[in-house]
Amino acid sequence: MNIVVLDGLTSFSDYVQWDVLAEFGDLTVYDRTPPEKVIERMVDADAVLVNGTVLSREILQQLPRLKYIGLLITGTNLVDVAAARERGIVVTSVPDYATQSVAQMAIAHLLNLTQRVGSLAGRVRGGGWTESVEEAFNGKPLVELTGLVMGILGFGRIGRATAEMARAFGMRILAADPHPPETSTAVRFVELDTLFRESDVVSLHCPLTEANHELVNRRRLALMKPTAYLINTGRGQLIDEAALAEALAAGRIAGAGLDVLSEEPPSPDHPLLAAKNCFVTPHMAAVTRAAMDRQLETAVANLRSFLDGHPRNVVG
Repeated sequence: MNIVVLDGLTSFSDYVQWDVLAEFGDLTVYDRTPPEKVIERMVDADAVLVNGTVLSREILQQLPRLKYIGLLITGTNLVDVAAARERGIVVTSVPDYATQSVAQMAIAHLLNLTQRVGSLAGRVRGGGWTESVEEAFNGKPLVELTGLVMGILGFGRIGRATAEMARAFGMRILAADPHPPETSTAVRFVELDTLFRESDVVSLHCPLTEANHELVNRRRLALMKPTAYLINTGRGQLIDEAALAEALAAGRIAGAGLDVLSEEPPSPDHPLLAAKNCFVTPHMAAVTRAAMDRQLETAVANLRSFLDGHPRNVVG
């Protein structure tokens, strides 16, 4: 069996020991694979593992040997799952490897926005505190989370974990999800517009689909409180980024914390890189050592189960 990892570097290959996959066959690991190299690198593959490479219907039709795609992420938008199914290709994912890590990043962005840790530390480093307390503090009060409303958009594993962490700070929880659980005494489920209108913080945790592309648009941003924050650790395409940059510039919302963008890495002129009170991290939420260990462990178990004839964590 020929096994190919198309983008091992996105999972920090210095820490992830891909050679454990060699027990299943001949292994080739690429740090990254540009679009023009995808077919060339996969044409002789029986199994492929991907973290960021898009595998469209057109690509899959040119890979007669391929029998298995192992997604190294929880989302499924990288692969045309319907096309894979038609060709008899099994697609698996790693559904729960980074739940706590991603929720932790959402809360880290929230704390950075409300406590201004980064900017205040920068002022101290620049001598502001030495000059005067007023210069260091910049005359802006911090924000206490107790009693504020956290709106969770997408109440899956990560959304629920984020809600639990927010409750630990005394926040009240609203949630919007197309399939809400039957009982949840600590969460109030509401329509999308209500969530944007009533929340002090909106945190995005839904998968990317055709239906929710740019669901955070000008109209919904206009519903938010001017003191509210937007957090996104889901997918960049959930947000109309030009509209968000405009809302931040105009002070229509208080700030944004983003671990994902629609273009990764972004171009130098991306509107959110210089947006007012917008903090962008480089899609790092799932890159904790614990999450990476679980990611590889699950990927190996998925491939082993497929080869044993009993595939697990199958998508679609």
